Amino acid sequence: MKFNSILFATVIATSAIATTTTYAGNTTNVALTSALGSVVGTAVGKQMGGNTGAMIGSALGGAGGAAVSANKRDRTGAAIGGGLGGVGGYTVGKSIGGTNGGYIGSALGAAGGSVLGKKVSEDRRYDDRTDRRYNSYNNRRYNRR
Repeated sequence: MKFNSILFATVIATSAIATTTTYAGNTTNVALTSALGSVVGTAVGKQMGGNTGAMIGSALGGAGGAAVSANKRDRTGAAIGGGLGGVGGYTVGKSIGGTNGGYIGSALGAAGGSVLGKKVSEDRRYDDRTDRRYNSYNNRRYNRR
């Protein structure tokens, strides 16, 4: 019975991902897939290894969901944020609200962490581009004396 509920949750998660892909922006897609991946990872990990397995599953699920939906340049940052947010959210949610709180915390933490990691990655790329543009050593447009 528990395997059927996990399978049903996976089907619901993939259908939600497919539905939101058409209408939502890229940041929303990263948040949703990371949250759904973290919840599924938490459920599977809890069945396999208890609370420790749930923490590992939430990290892997959150990171995997974020990495699937983020673009190539921001994939690593979103995956790291989703993984760390999923674990942190699960531990805080479990201590506050038990098992259901752990699932909710895992989803919220992974969604927030993946969006934050994606945003940090975008900002860092923008800063690197402006540094290369304005602070290059061989800038021939200006007269060096």
